[in-house]
Amino acid sequence: MIDRPRVAIVLRGWLEENLNLLHSLAKFKRFNANWHVFVDDLARGAEDPDWLLDQGWDGIICKENSDELFRKARERGIACVDLSDSSSLRAGCPKFRPNNVAAGHLGAEHFVEKGFRHFAFCGFEGDRWSEERRDGFVEGLALAGKKCTTFETVYPGVSQPAWEFAEEDEMARWLKTLPKPVAVFACNDLRAVHIVNACQQADFRVPEEVAILGVNNDSARCELSAPSVSSIPIDVSEYARAAGAALEAMIAGADPLDFKEETLIDPLEVVTRRSTSIMAVEDQAVAQALNLIRERACKGITVEEVAKAVHISRSLLEKRFRQYVGRSPQVEIRQAQVIQIKQMLTETEYSLAHIAEMAGFEHPEYMSVVFKRLTHTTPSAYRRKSKELASVGL
Repeated sequence: MIDRPRVAIVLRGWLEENLNLLHSLAKFKRFNANWHVFVDDLARGAEDPDWLLDQGWDGIICKENSDELFRKARERGIACVDLSDSSSLRAGCPKFRPNNVAAGHLGAEHFVEKGFRHFAFCGFEGDRWSEERRDGFVEGLALAGKKCTTFETVYPGVSQPAWEFAEEDEMARWLKTLPKPVAVFACNDLRAVHIVNACQQADFRVPEEVAILGVNNDSARCELSAPSVSSIPIDVSEYARAAGAALEAMIAGADPLDFKEETLIDPLEVVTRRSTSIMAVEDQAVAQALNLIRERACKGITVEEVAKAVHISRSLLEKRFRQYVGRSPQVEIRQAQVIQIKQMLTETEYSLAHIAEMAGFEHPEYMSVVFKRLTHTTPSAYRRKSKELASVGL
């Protein structure tokens, strides 16, 4: 029988980011390692290290901030990789975590490119990862000659209804003090959803008056929100590759001290959903028209209907769109349709005929013509490429 290294993975398995990490570690293992894996998906070992360590392991990958687990594991000569996004560095335990400052820079760039003039950050006071994302956002804005205001409170460690409702009440009061339109960067997707709810409470339109961007791309949480939340994804594929390679090398005998104490993993590009799918415009008619287009582009709305709904002539709407958005209302309608087509091509197995119908096209052939004109590829090729990227964890 082949003697396989025994590896324990300690994380909270109900978090989508951690589930994605497990999938990526599985891909790494399939091609690069021959581990016997145990997944502690309740992270019990982080709170009760002896329960886990008594079984005897060759390696441990832990995403929880547990000094005791890492200390006791190293005392037993177990190779350890630390994936917790904490301030702690543990001797002999290479650490891999998100480049939070880079995520903040990316958030600033996303909003500046959309033309916003007013900015805010919403995070958790005292949590290093949140403060790093704040500092990156502030620094990124400063490079563009912009400033921002902040809203930070202490996270209790576990999200509870009473705490969330109280936070949203306070956020609603804070949002009322901000100039509009304003771009709000949230430290994570939970915080972003809080802001969406606070906007609804304060009767602010998202994204027309308050655009919101989170971090981690917890897609279930982002999609459950109304409107859905844009987010910056963590590169879990690179996380898994780097962590897996380090652990495999240490199990094979590499000195843990030969690895960097801390390696920062850069974020991926923004996943744009409804909460930031708008250019910052102060013209109310254009802002209303953009909102209407995003809501009804796939239901066959025309430029004439948009103009009528916002109570201005078509010619004036055309003029203001070119002034504030840089393209015509008709192009904006097509762009909104293409966004929906891309999502259906990526996330469903619908036929092109069904996608065309859902996107507001009478004929799939014409949908394909429009799609290729705006994306320089066909719907079938786009779907095929998306599947290829997904298969390698990108």
